[in-house]
Amino acid sequence: MQNFMNAFIRDEDGAVTVDWVVLTAAIVGLGIAVLTSVSNGAEQMAENIETELNTAVPTITF
Repeated sequence: MQNFMNAFIRDEDGAVTVDWVVLTAAIVGLGIAVLTSVSNGAEQMAENIETELNTAVPTITF
């Protein structure tokens, strides 16, 4: 039992797993922040284009 406890205490697999989970969570959070930012900008640009197209006066040239 003593050998098992010593091996368990020296084992660092759990610490590495926690590091990877934290790193993955940070990457996912950053991705969501970027997606939200780009999404808002794209929606605003689409609204601006729609407004320009609806208010444009068509001209016919030959």
